[in-house]
Amino acid sequence: MLEQNYRCLYLNSPPMVAGMRSYLAAEGVNVAREVARGSLVLSSEQHLRGGSFDADAMMQTLADSLRQALQDGHAGLWASGDMAWEFGPRKDFTRLLEYEWRLEEFFHAHPQLSGICQYHAETLPDDALRKGLTAHPSLFLNETLTLVNPYYVRPEAFTHESTANPEIASTLGRLCRFDEGLGTRD
Repeated sequence: MLEQNYRCLYLNSPPMVAGMRSYLAAEGVNVAREVARGSLVLSSEQHLRGGSFDADAMMQTLADSLRQALQDGHAGLWASGDMAWEFGPRKDFTRLLEYEWRLEEFFHAHPQLSGICQYHAETLPDDALRKGLTAHPSLFLNETLTLVNPYYVRPEAFTHESTANPEIASTLGRLCRFDEGLGTRD
């Protein structure tokens, strides 16, 4: 996305941000230059209130980041964050669906914004994986494979039974065996 003049925002833990810097450098990206230009933002800032995830603060950060990227002459903003990291040490995922649906709505209203919510099976409880799966219309598995999500449920059609579908568990198992991580693409 850097080559398409998007500002790229990566949110994760300090070790993962350091790892991303190393990975990008190994791929030939001049990380220092891109950071200095404002094209690349690598952050470990969490959006917590009282130790729990603050969906309002996260949505405001995305809105402000998109506005600033466009003002700075970028074509848009591409953002990615690890959901386990974003939700903080309490791992309270009670507001996950609310946040993901708000995020989907925001993505649709702002075509200059795109990104991936990272759902890593080894760091998230099964219920969070199930909710994340129902909240996004497509799945990004790796650089070459994106799938239409057959388990996507629009907010107005959601019921708690949506995440209880037994096929979801077997699909999550197959996806996790296919790739170490599960991401959703907006």
